[in-house]
Amino acid sequence: MIKPINVSKKLSDGREISIETGKLAKQADGSVVLTMGKTMILASVVSKKEAMDNVDFLPLSVDYQEKFASAGKIPGGFLKREGRLSDHEVLICRLVDRVLRPLFPSDYHADTQVLLYLISADKDVLPDALAALAASAALTVSDIPFNGPIAEVRVVKSEGKYIVNPTPEQIENATLNLMVGASYDNICMVEGESKEVSEEEIVEALKVAHEAIKTLCELQNELLKKVGSQDKREYSHEKSDDDLKNDIIKKTYDDLYKIAAKGIANKKKRGESFKEVREKYLESVGAADNDDFDEFLFNKYFHDVEKDAIRNSVLDSKVRLDGRKLDEIRPIWSEIDYLPNAHGSAIFTRGETQSLTTVTLGTKLDEQMIDGAMHNGYNKFILHYNFPGFSTGEVRPNRGAGRREIGHGNLALRALKNTIPADEDNPYTIRIVSDILESNGSSSMATVCAGSLALMDAGVKVKKPVSGIAMGMISDAESGKYAILSDILGDEDHLGDMDFKVTGTEDGITACQMDIKIDGLSFDVLTEALNQAKEGRLHILKEMSNTIKDSRSDLKAHTPRSFQMSIPKDMIGAVIGPGGKIIQEIQKESGATVLVEEVDENGIVNIFSSNQEDMDNAVERVKAIIAVPEVGETYVGKVKSIKDFGAFIEFMPGKDGLLHISEIKWERVETMEGVLEEGEEVKVKLIEIDRRTGKFRLSRKALLPKPEKKDK
Repeated sequence: MIKPINVSKKLSDGREISIETGKLAKQADGSVVLTMGKTMILASVVSKKEAMDNVDFLPLSVDYQEKFASAGKIPGGFLKREGRLSDHEVLICRLVDRVLRPLFPSDYHADTQVLLYLISADKDVLPDALAALAASAALTVSDIPFNGPIAEVRVVKSEGKYIVNPTPEQIENATLNLMVGASYDNICMVEGESKEVSEEEIVEALKVAHEAIKTLCELQNELLKKVGSQDKREYSHEKSDDDLKNDIIKKTYDDLYKIAAKGIANKKKRGESFKEVREKYLESVGAADNDDFDEFLFNKYFHDVEKDAIRNSVLDSKVRLDGRKLDEIRPIWSEIDYLPNAHGSAIFTRGETQSLTTVTLGTKLDEQMIDGAMHNGYNKFILHYNFPGFSTGEVRPNRGAGRREIGHGNLALRALKNTIPADEDNPYTIRIVSDILESNGSSSMATVCAGSLALMDAGVKVKKPVSGIAMGMISDAESGKYAILSDILGDEDHLGDMDFKVTGTEDGITACQMDIKIDGLSFDVLTEALNQAKEGRLHILKEMSNTIKDSRSDLKAHTPRSFQMSIPKDMIGAVIGPGGKIIQEIQKESGATVLVEEVDENGIVNIFSSNQEDMDNAVERVKAIIAVPEVGETYVGKVKSIKDFGAFIEFMPGKDGLLHISEIKWERVETMEGVLEEGEEVKVKLIEIDRRTGKFRLSRKALLPKPEKKDK
């Protein structure tokens, strides 16, 4: 019999979490099943024994997939099977990857794969906050080198209290929603959204999250003790040549330091200057004619020397690679209404980073359908981020959105979504598209700024403008020196120890994302970075206000207009008609789009049209349908059909009444032949509504003068 090893922990809120190994997926290098409530995640890890030639990075892939069977569902679509990962699943992959990757040894370069399957779903226990814990536990019990364990938790602030791994209902009313990843000693990753909270609230949430993570790390160490301390595999994935390394340092470091200290603002010129040092060294050692020269090692060592020279220059002089001060923002210019046929558009340029962003306003028919194991429904606010190769001067095939594009777009969406009017005040489906035309750092934050400008240009009544800034940090553990950098360049992102993106209005933070590459970042330094980010964020907002301060007072002429009205629930069928006949006629004859849905105990009618005339036509038709017929009122109706005993008249849209042969005129009518024709308009009076059947009796003669009686 299989004897799995299991550990469990009762959490402070009374819920229990357990981790089991030795039962499933035993041929993987490490595997566990994590259980909390009815949520179960199977995590497996496999890593090759050897690295590929000339690889100086960790080829790590993380895939998270929610099995539809976990929630008792069958996938939609023709194939009826799980397909490519959804954006939701990709975002969870990124959350796990970003907290795991820094914990592998820097010299470990073997292909490594982490697979996470949601095999049982519990609507009250969200799996995204548990995926990294499961992955870490699988690595911990494996022989793969890993400097963990780590864990992730979600922390929200609801009704003034911080809650760890909340239920969906608790998230719904939260003002702050952060996902935090950390080891026992250090925070590694933060991502989340908020409703204009303060910097102090963010820091307090991180402290609460880290305390919870420590408990989960202890649980994994307990599992490792039960499994038996694993000897991590021996490996040698890096070749070395100390003589070459020292020679490169000796001959290039000073020149590279001088270039970094010059503060060359232009990215291309700066790159050319560094390249000259590189070419000079290669020429000096005769690399082109030396078959024994190891170009791979040279590239690695030269990169490391260049990185050290730039970092030390910044720490020594407090002047950055492009000549800016530590807290200085690059020059900003922006423009709105650049595209004449878009509903809203904006260009936002900061330094050498540029976004061209559009806003399109659509109807309910344009909503995005969500069909997942855990999530179903519709999304009416969409943001897409595109990063073509030419934005960095590269040739790169366009094969659709990758994980980076999905992640950056989601961050920008979170930054803006809480400023969009509530559904009851916004009938539109809103799609924002950011195309990055130039990139040298912080393109996701340029998307936030351009998106906010484009929304205001479109006339969407946003609550407040939003800006975003990317912060960085360079530090030296030995000397204790550090420098916090505002509005980082792409090079500063690459060589720095922290990438911290913060978005918000003038009154607070709306979203943030942080990746920390070093150990021991104190909360004091983090608070300093947040406060410096606030200054930069407010500066950018001020620059944006020079272009547009508030949303346009009206939509542009070519933007679809909308009208929303509430109707009694029992009138929904009358507006739609049998098989949709009535609503189709309204749309065909008016040219407007009419949508009806049931909300609570009412019917909500949304009407969209590109011009006011069509809108008025459709509105009047709907109003006529829901109008209540009144006995004694006069109507102009249309003859729908003729019978021997009279005619049926449509006197209101969808409402027919009988005009009996005796009610056509005062004189006696013997036959209906030749009296009325189908389609003819007739003025009639409603004289009776049958209480039992609801049928309507009409009269035409009641509107005609009664003939005087002739004397006998």
